[in-house]
Amino acid sequence: MSGNIFTVTTTTKTTVPADFETAITATDFGKFNFYFVLLILVSGWACGFESSTMAYILPVAQCDLDLSLEDKGLLNAITYSGMISSAVIWGFLFDTLGRRKLLMIGFSLDFICVVISSLSQNKEVLLASNFFGGFIINGPYAALSTYVSEFHSNKYRGRMQLMIAVSFSCGGIVLPLLAWGILPQELNLKISDTFTIYSWNILLFLYSIPSLVSAIIFVFVPESPKFLMTVGENEKALKIFQKIYSINSGQPPKTFPITELVDEVSLKKKDPNEHGGQVTAKRSQSQALQEGWQQIKPLFFPPHLKNIIFVCLIQTLFTMTVNTMRLWLPQIFQALNDYQYYYNVSSADLCESLEMIKSSNVTSDECQVNSDNSSVYTNGLIVAVVTLVGDFSASFFINKVGKKTLLFVLGILAGGFEITIYFSMNTAFAVAFSSLFATFTHIAANVCIVVIINLFPTTLRTMSLALALMCARIGSMTGNLIFPLLIRTGCGPPFFTIAALVFACAFLSLLLPNTDSKALE
Repeated sequence: MSGNIFTVTTTTKTTVPADFETAITATDFGKFNFYFVLLILVSGWACGFESSTMAYILPVAQCDLDLSLEDKGLLNAITYSGMISSAVIWGFLFDTLGRRKLLMIGFSLDFICVVISSLSQNKEVLLASNFFGGFIINGPYAALSTYVSEFHSNKYRGRMQLMIAVSFSCGGIVLPLLAWGILPQELNLKISDTFTIYSWNILLFLYSIPSLVSAIIFVFVPESPKFLMTVGENEKALKIFQKIYSINSGQPPKTFPITELVDEVSLKKKDPNEHGGQVTAKRSQSQALQEGWQQIKPLFFPPHLKNIIFVCLIQTLFTMTVNTMRLWLPQIFQALNDYQYYYNVSSADLCESLEMIKSSNVTSDECQVNSDNSSVYTNGLIVAVVTLVGDFSASFFINKVGKKTLLFVLGILAGGFEITIYFSMNTAFAVAFSSLFATFTHIAANVCIVVIINLFPTTLRTMSLALALMCARIGSMTGNLIFPLLIRTGCGPPFFTIAALVFACAFLSLLLPNTDSKALE
């Protein structure tokens, strides 16, 4: 049929029970999958906004909240602290109770947390709301990748994961655009003696909208068919496969060529060499919780133990470096802009500009914010657009190059560009090299997620992702706390330290097993 990408050429029914990979391949790729891209876009924004909003808020709110350099590091890091504290909880719940309902609940709660943060009048409330926002969003953040992968065959799985990365990059474009439109207005609406609405309060409220939209979307989408097969709900899974097939092909659901799915529960027999437990077919939620602890035990025994250690370490290093630089780049761009503004020069030296953000605690009486800073948002847009182009490009050659090779090449290139940031002679070079570094590390972090999805079976998938992302959040939190201290020691240490970590990550990726042709279990 024209208008879609459906390529199955036979409607002959098969009476042989089909496994998940066979069934999802039979639905092929078409309109349903394009709808999924739109879903990813909004949900990716919600996840990305939760950990990124402070990057543009802090340079403007520093006077209103009396923020020091260390306070800014703490506010950047606190969201990751919340993510760390909830990682295991969310991973366990998603792998035992399912994906869809918890995604809906998670995004709803995140919306509430962001609205509370938008009402903040001091840094303590902002810290608390960001912590709980991180606590909540970590579940949807990890489960979104698993959920999307379980609606696509191996041929498209890696590309769709990179589409999630594309959605984050699109959010990275929306962030500075909204900031550019709202923050320079310098709104100061005094509601009472203790409550004032600033422009950054309004911006934070706008950042909550994607979470609300995502929560509404998940009311209407189906549960993961792979998860349903894993817990013995084959009838429900088959109906979902039929629906996907019908949307993609334009044919009635009953013409789906597969009539029966394999009984994964009965196939999962107790193995003397396996440390996991059994799964009860059509189990209740209380049974799921009781059996869940036994399901995740194999993750901490061979052969999964070595793999989980490697992916956690690699994900930690890549995510630490990209999130540290990503959240500090607006502050660095603000420093470059301030140097040009106050010294009336056309371009700024990076190291001389960084001297301007080393000041100690300030009070609101002596604090000043340079609102003539359109270049800050322009530079942020450049980084986001370059990252978006990189994500699109990577989605086309991820299956051709191979994930291990891609991780190694990206790590080597990213480390090199991080070093060149230090040697930047002017603002243009600093922006260019920062864009390339952010792009390559962002792609690498998402390629690592693809590796995790293919490396671990369904009952361990969200938990393994949650653990890897928990470690990554620890790295991101640590990086954002240490980065201001490195800035105080000099211009070189922040950039050379990050480059060394990325180089180490590149070589560690060579130790990963090959998952390029591995189907979902």
